[in-house]
Amino acid sequence: MATIPQNPNLNKWPIFSLLDPLFIKSIKLVSVFGGAGNEAMIVTQEDDVYSLGSNCSSCLGLGDMQSGLEPRRVDVLCQKKVTDFAYGTGPHVLAITESGDLYSWGHNGYSQLGHSGSTQPVLPTRVSGLTGMKVVQIACGSHHSLALNNDGEVFAWGYNNCGQIGSGNTTNQQTPRKVGANLLSKYSKQIACGQTSSMALTDEGELFAWGYNGNGQLGIGSNTNQPTPCKVFSLNTLVVTHIVCGYAHALALTDTGCLFTWGANSYGQLGNGSKSNLVTPQRIGKEVGRINEIAANHYSHISAATSQNGKVYMWGQCRGQCVMLPAETRFTHIDDVFASFATPPSMWRTLTVRPETDSGVRESIATSFNDKDCSDITFVIEGKPVYVHRSILRIMCTHFRTMFSQHWDESEKKTIEINDFSYTVYYAFLRYLYTDTVELSPDDAIGLLDLGNCYCEMKLKRICEDIIKKGITRENVSMILSVALKYKAESLEEFCFRFAMNHMTDVVATDAFAQLDRDIIVHFITRAASRGVFKT
Repeated sequence: MATIPQNPNLNKWPIFSLLDPLFIKSIKLVSVFGGAGNEAMIVTQEDDVYSLGSNCSSCLGLGDMQSGLEPRRVDVLCQKKVTDFAYGTGPHVLAITESGDLYSWGHNGYSQLGHSGSTQPVLPTRVSGLTGMKVVQIACGSHHSLALNNDGEVFAWGYNNCGQIGSGNTTNQQTPRKVGANLLSKYSKQIACGQTSSMALTDEGELFAWGYNGNGQLGIGSNTNQPTPCKVFSLNTLVVTHIVCGYAHALALTDTGCLFTWGANSYGQLGNGSKSNLVTPQRIGKEVGRINEIAANHYSHISAATSQNGKVYMWGQCRGQCVMLPAETRFTHIDDVFASFATPPSMWRTLTVRPETDSGVRESIATSFNDKDCSDITFVIEGKPVYVHRSILRIMCTHFRTMFSQHWDESEKKTIEINDFSYTVYYAFLRYLYTDTVELSPDDAIGLLDLGNCYCEMKLKRICEDIIKKGITRENVSMILSVALKYKAESLEEFCFRFAMNHMTDVVATDAFAQLDRDIIVHFITRAASRGVFKT
């Protein structure tokens, strides 16, 4: 069962324990970092930036070194539309804006801020070496930094004692330098950093790694440091879709939901039941099933993952314990693992918080769903009743607003039978109108996509597309491609097409591909040809 979860509980993070609940409600983006989880950067719904914490190395960007338990405005970044933060061990901090501008501040002993020197600025300062390009992603190691632009180019700067800058030497780099060598002709789509290592993932699912390799964290079959990007050949037959790095270990997720780990393992962070380091990727977690999300950060030795059915697992150094196999938790958010069990409690990504209506009102509406005692209309699907309210349906759905406002046969009925959709699908739809969440398997989400298309529920369609993507396999991708084309689900169509391109031989041999309409097969082959699949 795939679940679209509600917002994470920020109160799980100790640094927010004293904050005014009204201020917490105003948060849009947040990053918790520092050697004790003792620093935080915050962006509010009004696009103002605040920070609080110990302020080590002026990492809060306030213009001073004063610590504080209450948030203070970071005036330089207010109204700049900050979209992401990354942080090092010093700590040094990076921030990017919606327009792709990069700012940095904090510790700068190794020129990790990219300002052509080691002077430590106390205010966020724009990195001039990347002016004129749009930065879309950032990552930090202990004392080095990476940036990815919208042309798929990777830039690195800072500490380079182990070759983590990828320049071919071990000289520190004061300003952003394009990472070349094996990455030169590649389009990178993701970057990640361990403490003293770096990784880049290309749009073709190839993984490259460089820097320190004493624990095998580069995954190249040896313990030798690499001063330039080196391809992780043991994953060459797979399509990697996501990578994360811990302190000295790494995780990779493939497009079929398989999880691979390698590197340091003294705390069981590889999840393979041992404490021996691995110099090449090894698949783990088969018993968990398909994996949809993975997490780690360079501060800690903990790993986490979310399965297709929404369960969150963790392993590694979990509050002093060595957990050597994926352990199922009761968390609904993978981020909660780092708030509750990571040492230190620092975030593995910048957390996005959706704006909420009054929680009391939302909870009251949600609890009234399928309540026979207070409902005024009943839907019957496959002989099973679902109890709802005309007023709520009219407010939440244009289809029902029309149904109950005009001269439809159903406008005055107390009971309405539904014959076009299954009980599972229609129940999920009605529940979605009350809770704004969807709990369905990828297979059932196809039926809900059909309903969303019929009722012109665009947001629901997008949610269904995301759920369906998590269940795509070689066997069903052809069928789902035809569904995407039928319902004009462009994002899902592109996802299916790219998946099929990556597994062309297996996909065209399936019964589902053979059963496709001729027009769809022609469409598929034409697109494949335009991507150069049939070049000789």
